Amino acid sequence: MARDDDDKPAQGAETYDDRPFHSGDLPPEVRAPLAAFDGAEPPAPQWFKDAIADAPERSFVQSKGTRLELLTWGEVGKPGLLLVHGNSAHADWWSFIAPFLARDYRVAAMSLAGMGESDWRDRYAFGDFADDAEACARAAGLYADGRPPIYIGHSFGGAQVFFAAVRHPERMRAAVLVDTGFGGPPPEVEAERKRRREQVRNIPTADRPSRVYASLAEALGRFRLMPPQPAGNLFVADFIARRSLKRAPLPAEVEGGSGEGWTWKFDPTMWEKLDRKGFEDRGGRAPTVRVPMVHIYGAQSSIIARRKGGERGFLGPDVREIEIPQSEHHVMIDQPLALVSSLRTLLAVWPA
Repeated sequence: MARDDDDKPAQGAETYDDRPFHSGDLPPEVRAPLAAFDGAEPPAPQWFKDAIADAPERSFVQSKGTRLELLTWGEVGKPGLLLVHGNSAHADWWSFIAPFLARDYRVAAMSLAGMGESDWRDRYAFGDFADDAEACARAAGLYADGRPPIYIGHSFGGAQVFFAAVRHPERMRAAVLVDTGFGGPPPEVEAERKRRREQVRNIPTADRPSRVYASLAEALGRFRLMPPQPAGNLFVADFIARRSLKRAPLPAEVEGGSGEGWTWKFDPTMWEKLDRKGFEDRGGRAPTVRVPMVHIYGAQSSIIARRKGGERGFLGPDVREIEIPQSEHHVMIDQPLALVSSLRTLLAVWPA
């Protein structure tokens, strides 16, 4: 099991709680980008402060017996945009991006089931995620201008947008994928799935999390990104990390184990519970995409490097691609304003 300097498994948002990583050779800015701040917030530029000050309206939507977190910006009646985050993330990954889009759109960001403030499920499925997205789009008023919304999804969320576009093209006017791969869970996650199959006790639940930290500073110090990369803008990473945590009772074995500590919000067993049926292609052929689609990706993304190395993908020749320079996989952390500019320019002229 890989460990950091306090000899515990690394974890974080867009990472996987209590999963082993061979991280001993990773530099501190990758292994624990927020640890040096000891719980304090990194300095942030004014544009970011202004963006997060434009706070969303927060609500919940019921879908398939599950309560889903929903954030909304902008006026009902404007064209609709639905934003979908990556794995182990949450709707607030878009909270500093959405205000720039809300000038011209009714914008909604959802937390997928098992993530953020949304409820966990005993089973997850691509089809259910697609229906959840539709429920959130309807509840947010994204159809109020008389047209279906445009879906925008990052990473795992981009895979959900792609699946929904293939299965339910009538539900969206267009789709934008942001640094999206289709190769399944990373090798580190596959190793953890094997470990869980061999040791089935102590499975985490929403009420009994797998790890609780005694202080917020300790939890933030454990945050890191998956795939491993530096956090391009630490003020963004800190904002995301704080909203990835919730209060939880301290177990007796934790030093001073009384009262409450902090744990990650996401379901760390999501991959074990995920049914991918209906997503894989058939006969080696990519599924037919019937809606306009664009892929935005980071020039230094490890996800894209895997694709270029021969990993199977589903994006056909009709899917145009936009490269964001000086960005790895987490484009909204590495180059948030470049992502904003790309989205605003794209949406001003596309789809026709």
